[in-house]
Amino acid sequence: MQIKLQTSLGDITVRLYDETPLHRDNFIKLVQEGYYDGTLFHRVIKDFMIQGGDPDSKGAPAGKMLGTGGPDYTIPAEIRPNLIHKRGALAAARQGDEVNPERRSSGSQFYIAWGQTYKEGQLGQLSRQLQQQAEQQVFNGLVAKNRKKVMELRKNRDQEGLMDLQNELIAETKAIMAENPAGLSDIQKQTYSTLGGVPHLDGQYTVFGEVTEGLDIVEKIQQVKTGRADRPETDVIISKATIVVSE
Repeated sequence: MQIKLQTSLGDITVRLYDETPLHRDNFIKLVQEGYYDGTLFHRVIKDFMIQGGDPDSKGAPAGKMLGTGGPDYTIPAEIRPNLIHKRGALAAARQGDEVNPERRSSGSQFYIAWGQTYKEGQLGQLSRQLQQQAEQQVFNGLVAKNRKKVMELRKNRDQEGLMDLQNELIAETKAIMAENPAGLSDIQKQTYSTLGGVPHLDGQYTVFGEVTEGLDIVEKIQQVKTGRADRPETDVIISKATIVVSE
């Protein structure tokens, strides 16, 4: 299934992935309803991404803060390891982990990744950072599960017991990471060193499609001059979104 976004700077066509059916079907439904017609790319960050889909952006006056609008629902995450933030990836915006630990997606807001191309050394460093972050998240999760035991050991000032528990959780973390390795795969490294993209978002947000035509328009949009809250000074309008291919 492909969708054409007719914008004030040119047309962008995206293909929706069948591997993310909840996001695919929701996007199609909104397009059929005309939900995106007249909305803006309200948040644009050069060398990063362009974001749209906020219904409150329709006819929004200059200076109005945007980015919180949407339908009265969210979508369960469909994060897939093989669907990555390569340049031109279509992904769902969402609230942060602190209020949205399940990483549920916004009902309507989306972004198209741009990013940059990376050198081998940069990718190696980034891969190590992602590995460390993943290990820390797993370890913190195990600590949270053992919170009652930790509190009891602290209450009893049992330093030896705390150290033993820490060593157990570290060993459990390493075992989990061995079965679920983090860091960048060879495919990710190849993609981000040639096509480019935003690798640090992988595994954090649902990617549910990609640009098939109009990547030059995405490039043009991400270069526009922006003001407060990364809103383009001259509105970039999605005049109409239409289904162009139905399979």
